[in-house]
Amino acid sequence: MKSALLSTIFILVCLSIIAQDPPLAENNGTTNQIYIALRQLTELPVENLMPNSSNNITDKDRNSYNIVKIGNQFWMAENLKTTKFNDGTAIPLVSYYKAWSNLLSPGYCWYNDDPGSNKTNYGALYNGYTVSTGKLCPTGWHVPSDVEWTILTTFLGGETLAGGKLKEINNWMSPNTGATNETGFKALPGGSRGTLGSFMDERLRGHWWSSTEYDKTNIMNNTMAYSSSQVTGSSDNKKSGLAVRCIKN
Repeated sequence: MKSALLSTIFILVCLSIIAQDPPLAENNGTTNQIYIALRQLTELPVENLMPNSSNNITDKDRNSYNIVKIGNQFWMAENLKTTKFNDGTAIPLVSYYKAWSNLLSPGYCWYNDDPGSNKTNYGALYNGYTVSTGKLCPTGWHVPSDVEWTILTTFLGGETLAGGKLKEINNWMSPNTGATNETGFKALPGGSRGTLGSFMDERLRGHWWSSTEYDKTNIMNNTMAYSSSQVTGSSDNKKSGLAVRCIKN
């Protein structure tokens, strides 16, 4: 709080100095350099003056998510956990495994049907029909396409290295190969739900939907694993339950 106040005072002082707009002194190079530096500072975009960690986005359930900028993309730094579409309508909660395996419409669940243990860290698992509505992420955000995932991994040095830079450090099964979380993305091993309704891969893998449909029944997705620094792209049936990260429009 104190540092934020001091930063604000500093910027206001800079603006005050620039507003006076004095003529550059012909024989005072140091003064000129300071004046130019202050003008350049005050002309910086707001996102360069404020740390990304101070930004957040809220869903229809009033869950608040941290945001991280990676390259030119703005991503949620947490998995989505909303129970409502962005128009306010409820997404059906489907817990019973037989009901999940028969589902051909939108639905979500919590890993092991245990929101108390898994909602905060892992978020919800959504089936592909929920993703395909185009209404899952908060207004102004969307489920990233397969191309947008590729832009992310390319910026981080390619698929073989990107996973390590995206993975959170502490909650994965050992050895959590290559994990540094240097991007602040905080990818967690929240597992998935299979087409027959069984849960799998907690602490071993994280799986995230894209919005890109492979065909009528499958959607492209990306996986990170405890034993690799890679991001692996594949497709999965829409009846599967995977995590979602939203990206800004």
